[in-house]
Amino acid sequence: QAQLVESGGGLVQPGGSLRLSCAASGFTLDYFAVGWFRRAPGKEREAVSCVSRIGGSTNYVDSVKGRFTASRDNAKHTAYLQMNSLKSEDTAVYYCAAGVDCNNWYGSYDYWGQGTPVTVSS
Repeated sequence: QAQLVESGGGLVQPGGSLRLSCAASGFTLDYFAVGWFRRAPGKEREAVSCVSRIGGSTNYVDSVKGRFTASRDNAKHTAYLQMNSLKSEDTAVYYCAAGVDCNNWYGSYDYWGQGTPVTVSS
């Protein structure tokens, strides 16, 4: 069964860092763009970042620019979201998704992970 598996979430203090990983099972992640989304308590799902299928170009929502870095390692068939200088407003469940192209619309993605919670609190 084709699926994405995320890992790396947890509890971190403000200013801390986490690295999320997204690995594919049952299909080759290399052929897909990988988007990162998050849903904070009481809020709508938000597109955070995306790394393209070809060339590995990236984009970010303004609120995480300069703090988050999306990347991929096709040799390991894994995508990453490095999150630095974390703030309390980054608290959310983070999801990775695989699709043909980077897109802020969650409906354009074919595969989704189960989500990994990130809590930023002192």
